[in-house]
Amino acid sequence: MMLDYLEKQLIRHEALRMKPYTDTVGKLTIGIGRNLTDVGITEDEAMLLLKNDIDKVGHDLTDHLGWWNGLDEARRIVLMNMCFNIGITRLLGFHNMLVALQNGDYQKAADEMKDSAWYSQVKGRAIELEQIMRTGVLT
Repeated sequence: MMLDYLEKQLIRHEALRMKPYTDTVGKLTIGIGRNLTDVGITEDEAMLLLKNDIDKVGHDLTDHLGWWNGLDEARRIVLMNMCFNIGITRLLGFHNMLVALQNGDYQKAADEMKDSAWYSQVKGRAIELEQIMRTGVLT
């Protein structure tokens, strides 16, 4: 009873904010008064956010690229990693890579990854993902 009351009171006093904001004393804050500047988040909270983000990536890929579930695990992981990194909208811009991947031409898909601005921007991540795309072997 007391905790229910306190939760409702804190929500009323702090408000629920889904995006970071600067509070009245200049602290970066999110949610219901979580002071990110001084408190941050716990490892458990970070892992919960990661799990939710991975779930969202899977739903985005299914919604926009229904065929992706038919890929082997290694290539699905590459797509999920890229989607996590750049979002579904930018991933859909990799048209030639996606067509090659859908057609099972993993070498061309890897070549298309390598021939992108993204590849030089994320460096080691891109090299690893390109190799997984090319070989189908998780490193």
